[in-house]
Amino acid sequence: MSIDQAKAINRSAITPALRLLPARMDTLQARVELLAISGQEADFRHRWQVVDPARPDVRGPARGLWQFERGGGVHGVLGQAQTTLAAKALCQARGVPADERAVYEALAGDDVLAAGFARLLLWSDPAPLPAVGDVNGAWQLYLRTWRPGAYTNGTPAQRVRLRGKWAGYYATAREALAKEG
Repeated sequence: MSIDQAKAINRSAITPALRLLPARMDTLQARVELLAISGQEADFRHRWQVVDPARPDVRGPARGLWQFERGGGVHGVLGQAQTTLAAKALCQARGVPADERAVYEALAGDDVLAAGFARLLLWSDPAPLPAVGDVNGAWQLYLRTWRPGAYTNGTPAQRVRLRGKWAGYYATAREALAKEG
């Protein structure tokens, strides 16, 4: 779990994305959550879903550092009343048509777009962001908004392993952001 990778994502993807969204969306809580999710979903490095580590070129259905699926997160962010206008403005700023197919195809190559969509998905949750340090609250937010199939469909042992990974990525995110300032 690389602090340097997390810091780089914050600088090169999250910060520029948050500059393109309403200012109230840029909080330390949001940045920690975004980095932890990028770690959990993509190990801070995968721009498409790796379904078989022995064959990393085989792509699953999710794209970008936050692993959005076309009919899931992309559809939701573009279609929800509380996010659609900001999503369209973000797409325009990134030169991407605001439709599911175009956004989905752009996510693997545009980390700023991916970070913006991830922040908008978090924004769509009616609960406030958990306080920095509330690892379990952050985990619950991740489960509600990303609905990871590996957890939902996993065995009890797999769920424990995924929750353990979250704790590590969350700690990495906090440390990376503490060292940014």
